[in-house]
Amino acid sequence: MNIFGIGLPEMAVILVLALLIFGPKKLPEIGRSLGKAIRGFQQASSEFENEFKREAQQLEQAVKTSSPVKSAEVAANKAENSTASPSQPG
Repeated sequence: MNIFGIGLPEMAVILVLALLIFGPKKLPEIGRSLGKAIRGFQQASSEFENEFKREAQQLEQAVKTSSPVKSAEVAANKAENSTASPSQPG
């Protein structure tokens, strides 16, 4: 078992030190609050990812809906420019 480069012996030493420092009564409370913090971080990360995807989809939709309009405008501008004769100085 190797989590974040920490093997089983190192994990056991950390657990024993935490037990000695915080005591058996405080350790479950610390674990619970750590779990809540990690869960909150995961939830915030998920919300950020969903918001990012939603914005990307909205931008994609905006580009798709504006493309035909812009193409028509470009075609109209080209038609106007080709029919208008340039004025020559007198």
